Amino acid sequence: MNGRYILDGHRPVECEDLMEWGQWMQTGDRRVAKTMVGAAEVSTVFLGLDHRFGPGAPILFETLIFGGERDGDGDRYMTWEQAEAGHAKFVAELKAAGVPAIDANDDARR
Repeated sequence: MNGRYILDGHRPVECEDLMEWGQWMQTGDRRVAKTMVGAAEVSTVFLGLDHRFGPGAPILFETLIFGGERDGDGDRYMTWEQAEAGHAKFVAELKAAGVPAIDANDDARR
C-alpha cells in the first residue's frame, strides 16, 4: 500500500501508478461540498493521500473553514459519506452561531 488514492465516483480506490495518480489529482473532481456562511467558506475535499499515520482505515477527506472567527477549524474523514456529514456539521455550527449562510453548494459535484 502506497497511500495514494483516486475516486471512482464517491469511492476511494488505491492507485499504484504514480503518473496515473498525479494526472487524476490534476484533473479529477475532488470537491465534496463548498458553502459560504457569512465571511467564512466551509470547504470539504478529497485529499488523494492517506493522512492516517499508522494502522487503520485511510483518512482521505478533509473539511476546513476559511475566514471568519473559526478560520482554520476542520476535521478529516475516511469516507465520502462521513465527509458530507462533517461538512453539514460545520455549516450548522456556523449558522447556529448566528452567521448568515450563502449557499454556494449548488456547484458541488456529488
